[in-house]
Amino acid sequence: MSVEQRLSDLGITLPEPARAVANYVPWVISGKLVSISGQLPTTKDGPIKGKVGKDLSVEEAAQAARHCAINIIAQVKDACGGDLSRVRRFVKLGGFVNCVDDFTQQPQVINGASDLIADVFGEAGRHSRAAVGVNSLPLGVPVEIDALVEIA
Repeated sequence: MSVEQRLSDLGITLPEPARAVANYVPWVISGKLVSISGQLPTTKDGPIKGKVGKDLSVEEAAQAARHCAINIIAQVKDACGGDLSRVRRFVKLGGFVNCVDDFTQQPQVINGASDLIADVFGEAGRHSRAAVGVNSLPLGVPVEIDALVEIA
């Protein structure tokens, strides 16, 4: 089954990839690797906001992480000239969770992204990962995730 079919089966329509808003680029290709800049949990209604453990539950934050993954896939598609079949493997996700000081469930939050990537890309979506708690993120969002992806 194609990646596009899996996205369709999951009811996911990829958004237009977000453009850079500062001095960086959304993605860089070096050899067979695509580095995706940190993606925020933005939807058609704007960014999801809040601090995990105060404003958002683990489940709500995991849904925000899922939105980050959707935005990562949109960037990968852009980097691949619209052809997601070029993806060979998701190598790594780096997850940052805006959370209260005593919060310890960062891995469960980032699972929202990891699970979606694995659902969409199958075995090629299984990746290494970091899940780190931070005290603040841009725009007050609960999560930001970057990615490293191998392409053909």
